Amino acid sequence: MKIKAQQAEAPYKGSLEKFGKQVDQSEFDSLVYSKLRYDEMPRKLRFSATTKKNAELWQKKVRAKVTELVGGFPARTALKPRVLETREFPGYTRETVVFESRPGMAVLGFLLIPKGKQTPMPVVVSIPGHGRGVDDIVGIDEKGKDRTEKVGYAYDYALQIVENGMAAFAIEPLGFGCRRDAEARKKNLSASSCQPSAGAALLFGETMVGWRVWDVMRTIDYLETRKEFDSKRIGCMGISGGGTITVFASALDERIAAAFVSGYLNTFRDSVMSISHCIDNYVPGILQWCEQFDVASCIAPRPLFAESGVKDPIFPLAAFQASFEHVKKVYEVMGAADRIAQEVHPGAHVFHGKEGLPFLARQLRA
Repeated sequence: MKIKAQQAEAPYKGSLEKFGKQVDQSEFDSLVYSKLRYDEMPRKLRFSATTKKNAELWQKKVRAKVTELVGGFPARTALKPRVLETREFPGYTRETVVFESRPGMAVLGFLLIPKGKQTPMPVVVSIPGHGRGVDDIVGIDEKGKDRTEKVGYAYDYALQIVENGMAAFAIEPLGFGCRRDAEARKKNLSASSCQPSAGAALLFGETMVGWRVWDVMRTIDYLETRKEFDSKRIGCMGISGGGTITVFASALDERIAAAFVSGYLNTFRDSVMSISHCIDNYVPGILQWCEQFDVASCIAPRPLFAESGVKDPIFPLAAFQASFEHVKKVYEVMGAADRIAQEVHPGAHVFHGKEGLPFLARQLRA
C-alpha cells in the first residue's frame, strides 16, 4: 500500500500572517515608514537660486552646514611625510608615501608619476571603494604581487589615470587595507573595519565621511608641497565608497579643480535610505537640510563627470539620472553647463571610465 506523501507545511511568515486583511500590512513596513518620513523632511537648503550670485551664496550655506553635519574638521598639524619606497615601472614611477592627517592617524598612499611629462603636471587624488583598499586600484594582486591585467570592479583606475597622462595619488581609506583594526586583519583581505570605526565616529558626534574627507584635504596639503604637481590642477575621483568621498570632498574643498564620480551619484532616498549599505555612508540629520544632489551641486562650476551602470543594484539608475539633472540645473544657473557630463554604461556596479577619464584629462589639461 502506498503511503500518501505528507503535504509540506508552508513556511512561517510572521505573527501577522494569520490575520490576513484584518490589518494593513504596509503600516508595519519599515521602508514604507522611512519613505513617509522622507516626504516630511523640510530640506531647508534645497536649491532655488536663479542667478549665479545667489547660487554661490547658497553653496556657501550648504558647505557650512554639511561641514557641521559630518562632524567638522580639526586644526591642521604637521604632515610628517615619508617616502618609504620608490619603484620604477614602464611608463611611470611609484612612490609609497605615508603621512599624518591628524595626530594618531596615519595615511598610506601610492603616488604614481607618469614618465616624460612636463612639470608641474596635473594629479588626481584616487579613492577606492569597498574591497581590498588601495591595492585594488594600483595593480597589486591578492598576494601582494604586481598584476598586468586590470580586474575587479575597480579595474586599477589609478593606473588608467596615468595612462591618460595624469599623475595619481591613490590613498588608503580608513577602515580598509592597512588601515583596518586587528580583528578585521584576521579575516580575508576584503574584510573592512568600517564597523565599528564608523560607529565610533557617530558616538563622538562625527562621521566616517568627515574622517575620510579630512584625509583627502590633507592629501591635497601634501601634494601642494611637491613641485612636480600643479596645485591648480588637482582632481579627485573614486567609485562607490570612493565616489562618496569624492562628492563630499570636492563639494567642501574648492582646491579640487575637477571631479569624476563613478557608481555613487544618486539620491539618499533611493540608495542608502532604501537599500542596505555600509554604515560609513550615513550622515545624521542631512535630509533635514539637503539631498545628495545638493551636496554634489557645491562642486559647480568646477568640472564634474558622473557615471553609472544600467545594472547597478545599489545605486539605482533612475535615481542617478534624476540626481544628475538636479546638479546640472545648478551648473546651468552658474553658466557652466559645458562643465558637467555623464555616461550610463551597460555594466553593473563597476568602474567604466571610457568617457570619464578623457573628460578629466581635458579639464585638467593633461
